Amino acid sequence: MRALQFLNKYLYKYRTRLVLGFVFTISAKVFAVVAPSLVGDSITVVSRYLVVADGDLTETKNILLQNIALIVGAAILSGLFTFIMRQTIINVSRFIEFDLKNEIYQHYQRLSLNFYKNNRTGDLMNRISEDVSKVRMYFGPALMYSINTVSLFVIVISYMFSVAPTLTLYALAPLPLLSLAIYQLSRSIHRRSTIVQEYLSKLSAFAQEMFSGIGVIKANAIEPTANKKMGSLALESMSKNMHLVQVQAWFFPLMILLIGLSNILVIFIGGRQFIIGQIELGTLAEFIIYINMLTWPVATVGWVTSIVQQAEASQKRINEFLGQEPEIVNLKGGKKLQSYSIEFDNVSFSYDNSREESVNKVSFQLEAGKTLAILGRTGCGKTTLLQLITRMYDVSSGAVKVGDVDVRELDLKILRGHIGVVPQEAFLFSDTLENNIRFGKADTTKTEVENAAKQAAVHNSIMNFSKGYQTIIGERGVSLSGGQKQRMSIARALIKRPEILLFDDSFSAVDTQTEEIILSNLKSMSFQSTKIVVCHRVSSAKNADFIMVMEDGCIIQYGTHDSLVNAPGHYADLCKKQL
Repeated sequence: MRALQFLNKYLYKYRTRLVLGFVFTISAKVFAVVAPSLVGDSITVVSRYLVVADGDLTETKNILLQNIALIVGAAILSGLFTFIMRQTIINVSRFIEFDLKNEIYQHYQRLSLNFYKNNRTGDLMNRISEDVSKVRMYFGPALMYSINTVSLFVIVISYMFSVAPTLTLYALAPLPLLSLAIYQLSRSIHRRSTIVQEYLSKLSAFAQEMFSGIGVIKANAIEPTANKKMGSLALESMSKNMHLVQVQAWFFPLMILLIGLSNILVIFIGGRQFIIGQIELGTLAEFIIYINMLTWPVATVGWVTSIVQQAEASQKRINEFLGQEPEIVNLKGGKKLQSYSIEFDNVSFSYDNSREESVNKVSFQLEAGKTLAILGRTGCGKTTLLQLITRMYDVSSGAVKVGDVDVRELDLKILRGHIGVVPQEAFLFSDTLENNIRFGKADTTKTEVENAAKQAAVHNSIMNFSKGYQTIIGERGVSLSGGQKQRMSIARALIKRPEILLFDDSFSAVDTQTEEIILSNLKSMSFQSTKIVVCHRVSSAKNADFIMVMEDGCIIQYGTHDSLVNAPGHYADLCKKQL
């Protein structure tokens, strides 16, 4: 249970509720064990009346009625305390589930972009849903039944020893065998539970990818191939689950067998002791009831052990992610921004899985309020430059500065709060068009939303929908065209009124006429921004204050449109080709 030690902080947090649950459990069990004692006493009273010819029938009836009333009262009180116990302990498990899911989600948000490139979405979702659900069972049913079982064992066995020590020893003789069997089965369950959860993650990840790419699957008519792969994964997952179930199936029969053996011993040994007059008949009946009272708690030992082992395996998987530290270390309370100029000082950077440098000794300066256009072939490092500015990655060498301050010395929240990014692949949420634009800045009026949409030249397209801005779009904006999604993404960035605007090939799906309108609107904005526009078309770059051409991570040309178009090189060639 080493992995589950991580959760001890939650046990401490809800210690008051758990202590109350423990008290209610003991109370419930104290009243539960009253009934067998009263039943035994009643049988003894009746047997004495039958044996003694001149016994007092009225007294016997009174004792029996009194015992019946006490049994009913004890049962009601035991049921009441059991109900309160469940409400206390099971509620704690839900609170801990809530806290753990929030902790995992917040940690996911802290982790760097590299983490998401190395892990599949389905696996991330499985750990925050299925794995946390397994852990909740440890805090809920497992903890509750463990307290329940221990309390009942202590109370019942203590009482049994006080009444008939020898008979108690015979009754408990099978328990060491039970302990050994549980230990061996638990080890096997732990191993197989880990494998089951891993395969469930694979299944979830594959299903998530298939649903996300359903358009591609249908367009290429590869449904049979996708179904075959899904079926193969499902069969493997089922096989691993069956291996786990085969081990779990041993628990209950084994428990019942050993309890049955205890019953046989009680009847045989207790019967002999009754015959020779060592115990009363009521004591024998009482012991049989006690042994059968222990049947369910003992049987749950196997079930609880299975839950704990599965929770251990799941928490171990959760800890793998919670133990990862973000590569980008945030400096809270760092330096403040005084201006919004951008400077690259001999910057180099390479991705973990790449042998070549994506950015190689890049140096340039861009004054606040100016616009820089970056052109170059695919894979030359344009997008990487923007990600270094927003500090999605840290430079391998050199420094990226905003307002003459190294971005590593700034609070990430402050840095990114001043930047509006329009990514290469526009991502929209399954929500209204208005809320998708408002996502850039929550506290905005409808007028501001509409103004941002007009600047991004998407207002007219929105008004063509039957519900206008209240139109709900499908997941990832599936109901919009590529150009509409890009313009929505631009509107989302503009509504922030950021001091720095980064456009990552954000006009690729927009026609040149609309592109001209958007670029013209950007020039006449009421707020001033430092802009960097990554593009492939000269039409997107020609009106920028400066143009930079990259190749293989290096700057090969830098200057204005007029200076570059009249000089031999990549930019002039590109102009001629596109004209």
